[in-house]
Amino acid sequence: MFFTKGHGTSNDFVILSDPDGELELTPALVAALCDRRRGIGGDGVLRVVRAAKHPASVEQAAEAEWFMDYWNSDGSIAEMCGNGVRVFARYLVENELATAGPAGLPVATRAGIMHAVVRADTISVRMSTPRVFAASTATVGALTVPGIAVDCGNPHLVCGLHDGVALGGLDLTTAPMVDKALFSAGVNVEFVEPAEDLEGRDRHVSMRVHERGSGETMSCGTGALAVGAVALREAGLTSGSVAVDVLGGRLVITCDDEGAWWLAGPAVLVASGEIDVAALPLPA
Repeated sequence: MFFTKGHGTSNDFVILSDPDGELELTPALVAALCDRRRGIGGDGVLRVVRAAKHPASVEQAAEAEWFMDYWNSDGSIAEMCGNGVRVFARYLVENELATAGPAGLPVATRAGIMHAVVRADTISVRMSTPRVFAASTATVGALTVPGIAVDCGNPHLVCGLHDGVALGGLDLTTAPMVDKALFSAGVNVEFVEPAEDLEGRDRHVSMRVHERGSGETMSCGTGALAVGAVALREAGLTSGSVAVDVLGGRLVITCDDEGAWWLAGPAVLVASGEIDVAALPLPA
């Protein structure tokens, strides 16, 4: 089995080329591939498959040739991954599977069609419009933090830190406790604190994220989108730009004057090779 390794602000993925949908991908295989000591290592797997060849995307085939079949590192399937789309687009272009035009490269996902604008240093993706829909809380150890639920094609809970609570002091080695009635399918939880003003940006914040199915990650594109939406909302802005610092770098969220939402940042491919599947830590 051949693979490519890529990342967007250190949100890293194992990329598998399977254009005709012939690969027998299972939760156990995905978890083994993402094992950081006994496998390749990654926050998830991106399977590159033609939209017409996958049951989850066949209805999108008229709009997008390629489907991003995204799996979390624990082997569960997720609707969407913002950094994943950017890395996926980089893979398509660098392997000459698609050409990125000025209007953007369409990518089919379980959350709909995303459009990626590919440049040398950054890739910007037009995302689904984030929907703020409820207030809730997240509990980490003895600390309970109020938050705002945001639907970005996948579920998020954005929790702003106050009263001297330091972002770096949170223990995210285990999943925060959340309202299971509100988040029956699980939720990605973002913790946020303000950062110094940046020229050209309406807001600047720092965040850490615990992703369902992957644990704490160095970055989360849809999480940054949710954080950006809440930041603009709290500032009373209907459009604008938010710099979101994650552990792996910086992402920029923009809502333009036409109401389109964009996620921008670097996306790189770092390695390729062949996997000996028989050597992976798969159950007997």
